[in-house]
Amino acid sequence: MTQSASPHDLSGRIAVVTGASRGIGEASARALDRAGARVVISGRTQSDLERVASTLTNDPVIVQADLSQPRSGTALAERILSEVGGIDILVNNAGIPMRRTPEQLTEDDVDAVFSINVRSLLMLTVGLGPSMIERGGGSIVNISSVAGLHGPIGRVAYAGTKGAVDAMTRALAADWGPQGVRVNSIAPGIITTAIWEESRNTVPGLIEQLEQGVALKRWGDSDDIADVVVFFASDASRYVTGETLAVDGGMARIGTAKVKLPEMED
Repeated sequence: MTQSASPHDLSGRIAVVTGASRGIGEASARALDRAGARVVISGRTQSDLERVASTLTNDPVIVQADLSQPRSGTALAERILSEVGGIDILVNNAGIPMRRTPEQLTEDDVDAVFSINVRSLLMLTVGLGPSMIERGGGSIVNISSVAGLHGPIGRVAYAGTKGAVDAMTRALAADWGPQGVRVNSIAPGIITTAIWEESRNTVPGLIEQLEQGVALKRWGDSDDIADVVVFFASDASRYVTGETLAVDGGMARIGTAKVKLPEMED
């Protein structure tokens, strides 16, 4: 991995973004592309990936994948390496939400959310990490959640996956730090992505209610997260590893009110 003239310049580097067909993943792919990286985008829907790729300028690569299946993380790593040979940056953004009270939760629910949010994330990372080491180092950015930092009501399985992501972030940072690979996670708060779109339009008072628990008194957007992705991917964060950074307007650490999320369907 070459040292850039500017700490945010990613020219000559190859980045992978999972869940890149919309929301935080799409914004991250665009931000990395603007910073000069060649971006490999992955997601479940080919047409959406093609739409995102059409907005990128540095010879993007599309690798369609469904990370819910066994061995899918390992298989995706193999396909990416066959396409680009090796990578410098990995953004693990693919994931699914889940709202279930303890009484509602089934083993199938737990298997579903852990398969994508934890197992596939880890095995994709394990599959791609050695190529980073061979190229002299790199940066892994895991997209976690504020749900892993506090106790959200009705989200025990989902919160468990994000706590696992943060713990794996620290452990991988210890394992691969000596080889020059940094591993950090970002814990977004309430972000105006597609997950929230219907509820924002149909649940009266939802927007204002949730803003009460945010010190900055606004929802975040995907670009708020993507800019931090570029920071962690770049040499601007060259002495940072093993960290989980809440990008949430102050929701998790200094929220000004205790807010109970309303009941909504996934």
